[in-house]
Amino acid sequence: MTPISKFEQVLESVETLSIEEQEALIDLVRQRLKERRRTEIAENIARSQQDDRAGKVFCGTVEQIIAELNRPLA
Repeated sequence: MTPISKFEQVLESVETLSIEEQEALIDLVRQRLKERRRTEIAENIARSQQDDRAGKVFCGTVEQIIAELNRPLA
């Protein structure tokens, strides 16, 4: 007998809930995922702003970026 994964255990538990409870759970999980993603985006923005202030960001046209990438290392 193979061990049941955590995911399968959770799925089995969810299946014991009523339809209304399952729908409420879906709504709750979606909301938490949105909040988690929002936090992730805010952290990425903060890191990007730090990089910009530190001069680690290169802005330019595609041609300028390609030229920069092809430039020999010093």
